[in-house]
Amino acid sequence: MQQIFNFIYKNSNRLLFLLLLGISLFLTIQSHSYHRSRIISSANFLSGGVYERINNVSEYLNLRTQNDALAQENAKLRSLLFNAKDTTSIQKLDSLKGVKPTDIIISKVIHNSFNSQENYLTLNSGSLSGVKQDMGVINSLGIVGIVDNTSNNYSTVISILNNKSQINAKLKKSNHFGSLIWNGKNTGFVQLIDIPRLAAIRKGDTIVTGGQSVIFPENINIGTVDKIYIDNKTNYYTLNVKLFNDMTNLGHVYILKSKNREEIINLEKKVEKDE
Repeated sequence: MQQIFNFIYKNSNRLLFLLLLGISLFLTIQSHSYHRSRIISSANFLSGGVYERINNVSEYLNLRTQNDALAQENAKLRSLLFNAKDTTSIQKLDSLKGVKPTDIIISKVIHNSFNSQENYLTLNSGSLSGVKQDMGVINSLGIVGIVDNTSNNYSTVISILNNKSQINAKLKKSNHFGSLIWNGKNTGFVQLIDIPRLAAIRKGDTIVTGGQSVIFPENINIGTVDKIYIDNKTNYYTLNVKLFNDMTNLGHVYILKSKNREEIINLEKKVEKDE
């Protein structure tokens, strides 16, 4: 307590000056609106600056939170991307009428010369896996081709994108049949020829296998009608068919066994001999 009195006594002049200065400033502000507004403006400037800094800090912290959230979301998306299934990986094949699971050989395309008009595929399955000549090859989207030759561990396939390919096909909504060929112009389209003019056809109609051969079962998907042409010489339609398959990006495929193939062929040969 004594120290406080000593401080006041020693600094009495300074304290008196500060007191009088404070009173004079107060009276000046109260009596002059200009001075009052200037001081308030100065105070607002200082407080505004402080608030702006605080707001900037708050926004920065908020942005950091948002960035963290975006980073976590990005990490999740990358994880989904990296763990996504390969588009060429094996997919579940829907049940085929007349085809048992034991009659299917799973294989993979290891070469695809789709830029050639005589396109052949090479598969990593051969005779040791039960692959034989003239077996049909499909995938989950539709037909791919027909086995041409085999070795012990590999086989070659005549792709539907081969100008020598000719496969029985039909309109799904009717029993109007034709022959599926490829004109060599576009890897996304094949042509269905010899469709009778009596057939009711519209763009978008589905084309499937006809089932009139021992190679492919009936109703395996091929594609949809894109354009319709009329051959004035024969009075038949030629259909430009957009394939369901991307024939330039083939992965796993299914080779179809035909246990009745030899029996049917032998029976047909017998009929031909009898004639």
